[in-house]
Parts: sequence; structure tokens; C-alpha cells
Amino acid sequence: MATSLANTTAEFDGPAASVRGAVKVYGKGDTRVRALDGVDLELPRGGFTAVMGPSGSGKSTLMHCMAGLDRLTEGEATIGGEPLEKLKDAALTKLRRRKVGFIFQAYNLVQTLTARENIELPLRLDGKSPDPAWFAEVTDRLGLTGRLEHTPTELSGGQQQRVAVARALVCRPAVIFADEPTGNLDQTSSAEVLALMRAAVDDYGQTIVMVTHDATSASVADRVLFLFDGKVVEHLDHPTADDVFERMRALSARAGQGS
Repeated sequence: MATSLANTTAEFDGPAASVRGAVKVYGKGDTRVRALDGVDLELPRGGFTAVMGPSGSGKSTLMHCMAGLDRLTEGEATIGGEPLEKLKDAALTKLRRRKVGFIFQAYNLVQTLTARENIELPLRLDGKSPDPAWFAEVTDRLGLTGRLEHTPTELSGGQQQRVAVARALVCRPAVIFADEPTGNLDQTSSAEVLALMRAAVDDYGQTIVMVTHDATSASVADRVLFLFDGKVVEHLDHPTADDVFERMRALSARAGQGS
């Protein structure tokens, strides 16, 4: 992993993504829920951030709004310095395709396409072809060279998630959003995928934000953010799994008390 993304993700030298005064409200009247409550956050370029919190804390909502999958009710979200609120739907779709990579718990691969075709899909939809050298480097590093002509049904869960990681990397995005990326994997496959994501940050200069409920997964990140009632209430730098577990236990107890 010698290739750097420093000159390919974006010319913008600020944070890879950010939100300011982020508020997201769902529903009206008695069903009104304030899922995000004034969040300010910057994702530094070339960093690995994990987001944790009790169920209903707003972590998935935060990721969706930062990634442009959902729009804020109030506040501003940016990717590569570009404000998302100013973009119409078509322009927002194009920005996601060009500047954002996604890794989902359920892989989200097209079952009728080969691994190669799945990896290339976002670029093809944008009318582009992958850089052959970059494609070869990424797929070789992920151990997919011999599996590129297989469909998802012919791959293990760990291999399918490797395809999803490759799909995210090949586009050279400004930021990758990972939503419980190891949730469907066994312990060995989980460790392998997390190691590959860590290497993508360390060796490629990639920016990753990962929503997870698992303390061991979170400990791979540079920083862990803890959400509670739609607010960032704490963070840990260079976390250990034990430290993350203790913070989550305290937050879960607080959630159980209703305060």
C-alpha cells in the first residue's frame, strides 16, 4: 500500500467532511423526534473515526446526514468543503458518487454482477473507467485477484465485504462511511476487514468514519465519538477496547435511567 490518495481525493485541504449546528427532526407533534441536536463535528483528512452510542442516540442519522443520504433539518453539512444543503438532488447524487465511498453491514452488492463489476459499478455509473494500476493494487491488497470473476453467491461473507471495501476505495473518495461493516462477519473475518480499513487510512491516506456497537472494532480507530440523545457527549483518542467498553456501559446505564 504505497500509493497515496493525498492528491486524488480532493484539492480542498480542510476536513474531509463536517457538520455545523446539525439538527435532524423526524415527525411532527406527539411523534416528533429530535434525532440530532446541534452537532458540530469535523472529520480530519486521513483519519479513522468511530461513532458509538446507545440505540436511538443518533449515530446512524449523523452518518446518513454527513454522507448526503439524508438532509439536515437545520445546520450545514459539507464534503470536501462543498455544502450539501445547496445541492439539488441530482447534484447531490453526483457528489456522493464521486466523493463518497460506502461500506454497509449487508455488503449491498449486486447479486447478478461479478466482484469486478461490483467494484467498478460506481465509476461506470459516472461514465468513467477505473485506473487499471489502482484497481490492481487495491484488489491485490484485499486478496481478491483470484475472485474477481465470481458473483457474490460464490464468495464468503468476508470476501463479499472485501469487495465492498474495494468498491469504496477504487473511486478514491474524499471520505468512506462504514455502517456496522463487521456486523455480519465472524471474528476472524471481522479482524481482517478492520485491519484492511486501518491500512487504508495508514497507507493510502484514506478518511473513514465508522458507526459500530462493538468496542473491539472501535478500538481500531484513531478517535471514538460517543453520542447520546442526538449530541456528541464525549470522545476518546487512541482508544483501547476496555476504555470504549467502559464508556459505552456508562452511557447505556444512563440511557436506561432515562436521563
